[in-house]
Amino acid sequence: MAENRASTNEETYGEGVPCWVDAQLPDVEAGKRFYGELFGWTFEEAHGSSVWALLDGDPVAALAPKTDGRMPTVWTVSFCTSDAGALGRRITAAGGQVVTAPYPVGDLGVAALAADPEGAVFGLWQPGTHRGFGRRRRPNTFVWAELYTRDTAAANTFYGGLFHDALFGTDAEPDFGRAEVTDVFPAEMPPHFLVHFRVADLGDALGAVHRLGGRVQAPPFGTSYGVVAVVTDNQGASFALLQR
Repeated sequence: MAENRASTNEETYGEGVPCWVDAQLPDVEAGKRFYGELFGWTFEEAHGSSVWALLDGDPVAALAPKTDGRMPTVWTVSFCTSDAGALGRRITAAGGQVVTAPYPVGDLGVAALAADPEGAVFGLWQPGTHRGFGRRRRPNTFVWAELYTRDTAAANTFYGGLFHDALFGTDAEPDFGRAEVTDVFPAEMPPHFLVHFRVADLGDALGAVHRLGGRVQAPPFGTSYGVVAVVTDNQGASFALLQR
């Protein structure tokens, strides 16, 4: 079980650094087949009915069943915090909202869901025994989170106020960008976070997505942080593939 997994391979993440991603899926077994084939992940039981995705034994993501069919099928990025309750209060004071109040996840840590003033949803993670990614920025792991928003200046103010050192500090190496919704998605698309996984060969990865029943939402395009394609898995969860 995940509660017993040692965290010796896991990094320590600072306040406001993206430290974990999870997918809420109708069918976790189908998700295991899709992502196992696409990224070479293996899986083990985690807290409750969720599973951890592992790459060479290091935790890189989680897949969880949707508890309510009305919930979206999505990938969610979580930001590290030393105090989820205090951060939730700061989020509310800055014009956002706490969607799910902080709750313990066994001895792994404390989780919460929040939304920014435009409604983009993100997670908070206060680490316990689970620090976050055991591996990131390498092929077949999380590498970037892009916020698609209608007002990048307002987003910079909001997230900069919450996570200034992680985004704008002297030694910051942020894995978190902000872009206008209309850069890739239609203007009517609601603001949202898009989780990016790094791949060694974007063409090969897109071929695998097609073969496994997924589809391409946005074909490859250049960005300041690499070449990106936006795809969905075989259950409709959107994510991006990044080659750099």
